[in-house]
Amino acid sequence: MNSHHAHSSHSCHCHCCTAFQRAGLSGSNLNRRDFLVRVGAATVGSLAALPAMEALGARPDLALPVRGPQADKPLKVQPVLTYDLPKRREGTSWRNWGGIQTEEHVAQEKQRISVELAKLQKNASFGLEVLPIATPRTVEQAATLAKGEHDVMLTYAAGGGGNVLEALTSPAKWNLMFLRHDSGPVYLWYEIVHPRFLRKTVDNYGQPGFDVTDVVVDRPEEILWRLRALHGLKNTLGKKIVAIGGAGGWGAGGQKAPEISRKLWKLDIVDVSYKDLEPRLKTAMANADLVKRCEDAARRYLGESRVSLHTARPFVNNAFVLNEVMKDLMDEARTDAITIQHCMGAIMGISKTTACLPLSLLNDDGYLAFCESDFVVIPSGILLHYISGLPVFLNDPTTPHDDLVTLAHCTAPRKMDGRKAERTKILTHFESDYGAAPKVEMKLGQVCTNLVPDFDCKRWVGFEGKIVGNPFLDICRSQIEMKVLGDNTALLHEMKGFHWMMSYGNYLKETGYALKKLGVDFLDVSQTKA
Repeated sequence: MNSHHAHSSHSCHCHCCTAFQRAGLSGSNLNRRDFLVRVGAATVGSLAALPAMEALGARPDLALPVRGPQADKPLKVQPVLTYDLPKRREGTSWRNWGGIQTEEHVAQEKQRISVELAKLQKNASFGLEVLPIATPRTVEQAATLAKGEHDVMLTYAAGGGGNVLEALTSPAKWNLMFLRHDSGPVYLWYEIVHPRFLRKTVDNYGQPGFDVTDVVVDRPEEILWRLRALHGLKNTLGKKIVAIGGAGGWGAGGQKAPEISRKLWKLDIVDVSYKDLEPRLKTAMANADLVKRCEDAARRYLGESRVSLHTARPFVNNAFVLNEVMKDLMDEARTDAITIQHCMGAIMGISKTTACLPLSLLNDDGYLAFCESDFVVIPSGILLHYISGLPVFLNDPTTPHDDLVTLAHCTAPRKMDGRKAERTKILTHFESDYGAAPKVEMKLGQVCTNLVPDFDCKRWVGFEGKIVGNPFLDICRSQIEMKVLGDNTALLHEMKGFHWMMSYGNYLKETGYALKKLGVDFLDVSQTKA
């Protein structure tokens, strides 16, 4: 955060690892899905953790309860094969284009589709449920199918009339179409999807719930990244998030952000006042048993080989207490997402630490935890998290120059790849020189997604970047030099809003596709450089 933040109504930000540690898994190579399976195996997780904790020299009687984030909601896909069964008529045209012409062809094609879908499901890094292949022959059958319990209608349009396709396409759901060309047998709608289905035989698009980006030819992997995007969008829309200190938005432009988040993103924001938080924290800090367990967890955390302490130990102990209180709030709200406003001031006086390290711990456990309660950028963090399956880094950007931009915040996840904890120094929060904040040394050479949301949520900017440095400037503690793999000038001119969001990996295609479903434009400046 820059110095001007001290005058704003928001602050702070982080991500790290406690449930992994409490389960004795902090040094493991478990990814987030493996972790969810391990934790989801019931309360059994806390019992299974005991041997590992004993091996670390921890006292089982001081172990904190194992709690974990909610499992993602799987994306439910309804595959459909449309086709014709023409009959020969002498002296006139009797069949349309396409290689699916008989019942035998249909059976072979269904088998081919089943194999391809099974492979997609196997390769999906997200929850994907594929329903049995349907073969509607009439408009009525198609219309009934469109009302089914699915998120995505995936139509294999080998043939069939346009009215069947239109009946299958509900604007209330997401729709995809797969066409065969070289992969064969060739489909009828490979020829006519654009002029007949999408444009209704005129020049303007006219099919609700469908556009040209929803059509895939020959390459099933092109279906997969679209499904990944829709999985991310499904899990973002309607997400419940606890907002300590209430919902906010950075700057004058961000004042409408909570309303946009509720209306466009359907976020369920649960306000928790500091008046409610303060007695909770006082009760927690007066609980000798809880404090001892938190001190034990903090000791294990600081005992890791890639962690070094450069602040007062009580700040870290208090951070683990605050972490448990935050988990209590999420448990009560039945969610796994939280944000905190006024984290550059109000929280410090009542927690005797900063929110930086607790938020870092939560994110490395698979939760969604953001500082500053800035709902201009929080939707982008939720979306990118569910698309990538990884922790995300809410950050303060600087001025792009020479194809470089510095990104920093006094919070960051340690497990940015979802597995390995990066080398970390635990320092004070920069602006206050108080509390505990991680300086995470992120992986050099790592390609990243960078999202730049605008205040009005009308047109986001994004770019692919590469981490080229971990400086130690007099700014927020976790700081990286990001090389802009794209048009730096376009980025400089098109920047809107303030905070940015970052994750490891390139998920720009998925982000742009998901945003289009909400009517939000997306400019990927990685694609604009000549």
